[in-house]
Amino acid sequence: MSQVARLMDPLEIGGLRLRNRIISTGHDTTLPTDGTVNEALVAYHRARAQGGVGLIVSQVVGIHDTARYTSHVLMGTDDGCIPGFAQLADAVKGEGAGIVAQLFHPGREIMETADGTLPVAYAPSAVPSERFHTVPRALSVAMIGDFVAGYAEAAARMQCAGLDGVEIVASHGYLPAQFLNAHVNRRTDGYGGDLNGRARFLMEVVGAVRAACGPGFVVGLRINGEEHDAAGIDGDEVLEVITRTAPQLDYVSVAAGTSATIAGAVHIAPPMYFEPGYTVPFSARVRAAVDIPVIVTGRINQPQAAEAVLARGEADACGMTRAMICDPEMPAKTARGALEDIRACIGCNQACIGHFHKGVPISCIQHPETGRELTYGAVTPAGTPRRVIVVGGGPAGMKAAGVAARRGHAVTLLEAEPQLGGQARLAQLLPGRAEFGGITTNLAREMEQAGVDVRLNTRASVEMLHDMAAEAVIVATGGTARAPEAEIGEDVHLVSAWDVLEGRANVGGSVLITDWRGDWTGLGLAEKLASEGRRVRLAVNATMAGEALQSYVRDTMLARAVRLGVEVMPYARLYGAEDDTVYLQHLASEEPLIVEGIDTLIVAHGATSDTGLLEALEGGELPVIGIGDCMAPRTAEEAVLEGLRAGWAV
Repeated sequence: MSQVARLMDPLEIGGLRLRNRIISTGHDTTLPTDGTVNEALVAYHRARAQGGVGLIVSQVVGIHDTARYTSHVLMGTDDGCIPGFAQLADAVKGEGAGIVAQLFHPGREIMETADGTLPVAYAPSAVPSERFHTVPRALSVAMIGDFVAGYAEAAARMQCAGLDGVEIVASHGYLPAQFLNAHVNRRTDGYGGDLNGRARFLMEVVGAVRAACGPGFVVGLRINGEEHDAAGIDGDEVLEVITRTAPQLDYVSVAAGTSATIAGAVHIAPPMYFEPGYTVPFSARVRAAVDIPVIVTGRINQPQAAEAVLARGEADACGMTRAMICDPEMPAKTARGALEDIRACIGCNQACIGHFHKGVPISCIQHPETGRELTYGAVTPAGTPRRVIVVGGGPAGMKAAGVAARRGHAVTLLEAEPQLGGQARLAQLLPGRAEFGGITTNLAREMEQAGVDVRLNTRASVEMLHDMAAEAVIVATGGTARAPEAEIGEDVHLVSAWDVLEGRANVGGSVLITDWRGDWTGLGLAEKLASEGRRVRLAVNATMAGEALQSYVRDTMLARAVRLGVEVMPYARLYGAEDDTVYLQHLASEEPLIVEGIDTLIVAHGATSDTGLLEALEGGELPVIGIGDCMAPRTAEEAVLEGLRAGWAV
């Protein structure tokens, strides 16, 4: 506890006393189905409140019908929203946490609609959004007045529902930020021009919300100092706006990035390539300029990192949202000094923001219980404890073993290799992806806590399982590197990506990587080899490199590779190779693509399922469940989810 004393200190925000300085900042969950709070969303936030968080900022609430930037956004435009928010407030406050709601209008940043058609987007001026290719309509003065009133009315509904406060979203290039940005706001009336004019909309919104709700209701502001965009808002001007609005605010929450550009958007949920707390220089400036609490967010995934920010005086509280998506009990574990038990977020983005971009409910590849609280919220003890043998120590097997043991089974895990982790061990060997190895560390800790008997260097057989008196078997034997389906001459230096990563292959100076999956392997390996001075060409069997990855991860990896001179060839199928020439075929035109001067051809074609043990057991006396890549090669997310389900099923 002494290691994180400041983090666990109470904090006063307006009239609200928080039990600690850990904040779950506003984030979309895709759990609501009709624009209102539902049981799944309540259960999701209740789990984090039970886990000891100080303050929960619920996801964005639209303040006008034109604020529907996704098909599943919560809306606060009529009194029908009040009962759901009241249920949410009761659940969160009943567990000792504070709860505020984000008030939101996206302006030109419209992503999708329920029927797939494009609505009219509204912004200060008709300046397009590059990322979504939206050309908005300039707001009339009358419509601006409607929006200001919409913020105040939505705030009053949140107050009626019993929430502790609201947070006005002026961050990430959304509507208030568009007004502040001189590149986007080209108005010539009282809402444009100099900073006074460009800040007028936000000032009116803050004033209207405060007037509607009174001094006892928390009003916060979420805003960015750095959008990481050449046409972004000016940080000095933002600081000036914050100091002007501070007298009417109870706190300010600082973030980074913008929805408007690909380069800026990665900072909305920065992946593992960014250092924890990299946004704190601006929060430190804000804290020095105002007398209200300052919250900072920026991939702060461990309590020790948050404590360091607070100790340096760079903020008063830390947004640790993905940390609690990964481990809802992180604050409680911190409070009791069990830091080694925390399941640390690895910044992969796959099932949190990645699910949002797919329009499916939030989760976590390490903790698939997230977003599934109604199904897996509490561990159910096994009716009849059994001797369960798990074969395979990758993510799927480790999760299955830990869950089954927590339910009361006697579990032994057998792993043929000297280390746990499976393919996760390969991912952590790539540049900037060392944190991915955290999935192995975290799942191994879960097994240790649950009492799983782990046996390494042990290759299982049917006879061994019978000798061990197994009563149920979970097979998670994974897969092996998949060979290319192409004509490769004997004189071609052909190696697999897996062999290169594990140091089992020599690689020449001119390399072609054929990337069949479009995932982290090809891009990461391209960066690694290019950084070592090799000429690298990456031929991707997809429309773009990293197509299978969450966009912020893909865009960050692609930027790193391109800066190193990697030549990317999309729409490319491996057809064959001879001597120093590789023959590719364009996926759409089916025309040949010929690449010469290659001295090493590296194939990153995914995995082939290892089905031997599973097939030997199927139809026999022992109950058996197959999970992960031995069923079909996919990702760590499916592996861990199937491990969870298997642990519940045995």
